[in-house]
Amino acid sequence: MSTKNKGYMTNAEIISLVKREVIPAVGCTEPMAVALCTAYAAETLGQTPDRIDIALSANILKNAMGVGIPGTGMIGLPIAVAIGALYGKSQYGLEVLKDTTPEQVEHGKKYISQGSINITLKDDITEKLYIEVCCKAGASSSTAIIAHDHNRLIYLDKVTPNGQSDIMKDERSILSEAESEVKEEELNLKRVYEFATTAPLEDIEFINEARTLNEAASNNALKGNYGHNLGKTLTRPLGRGVMGDSIFSHILAATSCACDARMAGAMIPVMCNSGSGNQGIAATMPVVVFARENHNTEEELTRALMLSHLTAVYIKQSLGRLSALCGCVVAATGSSCGITYLMGGSYQQVAYSVKNMIANLAGIVCDGAKPSCSLKVSSGVSTAVLSAIMAIQNDVVSSVEGIIEDDVDKSIHNLTRVGSQGMNETDRLILDIMTHKD
Repeated sequence: MSTKNKGYMTNAEIISLVKREVIPAVGCTEPMAVALCTAYAAETLGQTPDRIDIALSANILKNAMGVGIPGTGMIGLPIAVAIGALYGKSQYGLEVLKDTTPEQVEHGKKYISQGSINITLKDDITEKLYIEVCCKAGASSSTAIIAHDHNRLIYLDKVTPNGQSDIMKDERSILSEAESEVKEEELNLKRVYEFATTAPLEDIEFINEARTLNEAASNNALKGNYGHNLGKTLTRPLGRGVMGDSIFSHILAATSCACDARMAGAMIPVMCNSGSGNQGIAATMPVVVFARENHNTEEELTRALMLSHLTAVYIKQSLGRLSALCGCVVAATGSSCGITYLMGGSYQQVAYSVKNMIANLAGIVCDGAKPSCSLKVSSGVSTAVLSAIMAIQNDVVSSVEGIIEDDVDKSIHNLTRVGSQGMNETDRLILDIMTHKD
């Protein structure tokens, strides 16, 4: 019989949650998830497909249209699908294309030129994260479906030439998006703060892998020209002359560098948060840079990283994997909490930083994954710093202002209601604009 108190997540459950949600990936997670699903289907087929039919939810399509694919020098889904089918390794998860070579890219380009890849929107689904791939070769076919999480395979089958179907996995009827969500009463900001600041250090040191990966991504980005070079611009004389040479400008530069590289398709792994590499970067780099320049201890940094990442995970539970609300709002809110803690802030001041963030960033829309995401991430991160500075001085947006309430968790759920319910029509309109450009 469980000894767990109602309304209380145990340390072990929280650790398990974070380890599920904070994982590495190479490249933007939406096209990588499509490549992963394609790899599952192609491996099951057992031969090179003559045709690949792909049906996607609108949010997956939106986030995969304009982003670079690692190791290819190309943008968009077709090359991710081609390499996934020909050379992808499903056992690598969201790093499915990490072994890609120039020769394989050329083979992928030839495969695309044959017109064998057909990508469409999936009709009549409510799930915002849905990928269905059907590979066909002669009279044989295989189908793989990923849904709810970027790496969650819920269906896999193979149909032989004689029409016999071998269903290897089918969780469609029993799996719902809500199954993976943490109930609101089981996790709240107070529990997030308590866990991050009091859990045995050895139990949470694994979060430092986020620092290792994302800091390396940021540093490597300075060696090339990626996306709009926002991060490099901030490190140059022009950027330093305008923004100064401060902790603030260093935070913006380091965070933007990693985002620039990722969105441009650099073959650099990053640690994701809740299925997003940019969210993982934004929840990590501001905390790392502030801790280093504020001379915080290694333990303080570890706890601040856990606070940042777990706060982002908590907010995403009610927002959903994909939405019309830009993920920088969520991740930057986490990093604001981490920075407030590193400033010596109490739980109350951490809660203040969350309210300040929500009051400022509630309306930022997601119009797909793309190189200019670094601009939105930098906006979120700059607000994170400002919110922390306000919070540590006990300045907080009050409950008579906008969607903020006295209860910080109610404020969070007001934000996620706006993103998951109120902005659905915005999501549809954005996709329509993106798919009907001249």
